[in-house]
Amino acid sequence: MADNDWKSRLQVVYSTNPDYQYKTVEREEQETLPPAKQDLRVWIDRRHRAGKQVTLVRGFVGKEEDLKALAVMLKSRCGVGGSAKEGEIMIQGDFRDRIVDILIKAGYRAKKAGA
Repeated sequence: MADNDWKSRLQVVYSTNPDYQYKTVEREEQETLPPAKQDLRVWIDRRHRAGKQVTLVRGFVGKEEDLKALAVMLKSRCGVGGSAKEGEIMIQGDFRDRIVDILIKAGYRAKKAGA
């Protein structure tokens, strides 16, 4: 099924060569830094969300599954929903202070940033 992943082939020019094999470039994931070396920033964002607020955690360096595990921990501690993708965690609502406290207690370097 992975050979027929049409989304990864969008905007590719058609080839008439019958022996052509499309190859995707695999990105290497970085090793996850220990919590003490992570430098996380916690933002509030209201843009493009119909006026609703979300708390963003940016600056995570590491594997996608470790990012998702951190997101699950934050979502459960705050009691709200959210998601994690592309190195960023989104938590529904304004939980900047609580998230900074949770991250610091978990050993991360974190601080509130920007508007």
